[in-house]
Amino acid sequence: MRILFIGDIFAKVGRDLVRRAVPALVRTRAIDLVIANGENAAGGFGLTRDISKELFESGIAVMTSGNHVWDKREILNFIDEEPRLLRPFNYPAGTPGRGSTIVTLSSGTRVAILNLMGRVFMTALDDPFSLGRAEAERLRQHADILFVDFHAEATSEKVALGWHLEGIATAVVGTHTHVQTADAQVLPGGTAYCTDVGMTGPHDGVIGVERGPIIQRFLSGLPTKFDTASGMPRLHGVIVTADVATGKATAIERLSLTPTDIEDLR
Repeated sequence: MRILFIGDIFAKVGRDLVRRAVPALVRTRAIDLVIANGENAAGGFGLTRDISKELFESGIAVMTSGNHVWDKREILNFIDEEPRLLRPFNYPAGTPGRGSTIVTLSSGTRVAILNLMGRVFMTALDDPFSLGRAEAERLRQHADILFVDFHAEATSEKVALGWHLEGIATAVVGTHTHVQTADAQVLPGGTAYCTDVGMTGPHDGVIGVERGPIIQRFLSGLPTKFDTASGMPRLHGVIVTADVATGKATAIERLSLTPTDIEDLR
C-alpha cells in the first residue's frame, strides 16, 4: 500500500495546494491513504472547524498537529468530537483530543496513526520516547501499518526516535521545522524515516512568514508582527510504500511540487 503524508500545511497558500494536489496524487500515484500535518492551516497559526472540514473534504483522511494546535481557541470546542484530528499523544492526561487513531481502509487494511511531539527547544511535555514506544506497541497489536508524525525541533531528537521505533513503526517522519531534509530512507528494520518532510505553503519567506520583519527582528532583537508570505508556493511531503503482510516499509519518496508540477499531474 502507499501512504501520502503532506508536511505542515501553512495558511491559505498551503490549503490551495492541498485542494489541487491531493486528488491528482491519489489518482496518478495509486495512493491508498492521505495524512497531513495541519496545525498551521489557519493563517499560519492553528486550526478552525471550517478549515478542518475543508481539508478533510479535499481527501485528507487524518490530520496530525503539534505545538500550534491550540492557537485558535475554538479548537477546544470540537477536537474531542473529531477523531480524524490528532494532537500530540504525549500531552498530559486530561488534555482535550486524542494522540492516536486507527482507520480501516476499504481493502480491510488497518492503519494506525500516532502523533508525538519533541521536548528539545520546545514545550516540556511528557516523554515521547517511553510513552511513544508503549503506544506504538499497543497500536501494532490492532493495526497492520503504523505511521508516526514526530513534531520536533531538534534533528538529533528526531533521528533518535526513528531508531527507537525502528521495526515497530512502518514510518516515522518529522514535522515542525518547515524545511525538507534529504535523509529519506528505509531503516534496516523496515521503518521508513525522514527527519522533516517540509512545509506545504509559501517558500519566499522565512518558514512561511514574510522575510522582512523576521530579518529586522534578528537585526534589532525586538519583537515584530509575523505576516504570512504568499510567493513560491510548493507542496512538500513523502510517499511511503509498505507491505501490509509484514507491516514493513519498502520505499520512501520525497515530494516537492510546484503549482505547475501539480497541474501536470491533473
